[in-house]
Amino acid sequence: MRLFTVDSFTSKPFKGNPAAVCVLEKPLTEAQYVDIAQEMNLSETAFVYLENEVYQLRWFTPEVEIDLCGHATLATAKILFDKYKVEKEVLEFNTKSGILTVRQVGELLEMNFPIGRLSEVKEKDTLLEKVLGATPMSILESNNWYLIEFDNVEQIKKLTPNFNSLSQHHKTKFIVTAKSQNESYDFISRFFAPAAGINEDPVTGSAHCYLANYWSTKFSKKIVIGYQASKRGGLVECEVVENNRVLLRGDCVIMSELLLEW
Repeated sequence: MRLFTVDSFTSKPFKGNPAAVCVLEKPLTEAQYVDIAQEMNLSETAFVYLENEVYQLRWFTPEVEIDLCGHATLATAKILFDKYKVEKEVLEFNTKSGILTVRQVGELLEMNFPIGRLSEVKEKDTLLEKVLGATPMSILESNNWYLIEFDNVEQIKKLTPNFNSLSQHHKTKFIVTAKSQNESYDFISRFFAPAAGINEDPVTGSAHCYLANYWSTKFSKKIVIGYQASKRGGLVECEVVENNRVLLRGDCVIMSELLLEW
């Protein structure tokens, strides 16, 4: 077992979204996955191992296992390419969300993820407005996700949700977004998931599966760039492609390899 930390969706240390990557020789017990994720205490810890020449990949928050995680997948690919010198052109990971692939594109890593489909919420969500402390332009949903658009960037930056109340909402994952006023990117966003033990995630790859679809439709272009406006911040380049897929591109910085003494 080797254990690393990686900052994803950034080219600068201490920015982007930190993930732990645990490279295993064989699967662990369910309790061990949770124990390690809690010990690392990052939004996600990725666990990867080879089984019949296929990489098996799972993601855990300090509280629960999740079905899809972008930044920890990006971090895992960075470790395999840079530390393990894997010479494959494309890495394939078997996950709870099916087969996910990552390849190197210049200085960036490119993930191929399922696109996020949304439908409009027509009813007024007074609880959400109260919890967020602001009134959105529109709300869209998909399973346990909400995508909430606001009128301007400043509303997004000033949001101070009541996370205790938000964790009681019938949805569990909340993307807030607005059109960018910066020429360097098309939209900004933030992401909250207190029910999963993550009040605010620094940069969320899986959220951009929905954001890519939403903003590429609004802007009528296939490639859009998003900035996640957390305290750490990070950029995600998104491209909508055929077969209901989206390509998410970003950089990574390997921060540490931990010396295990247990």
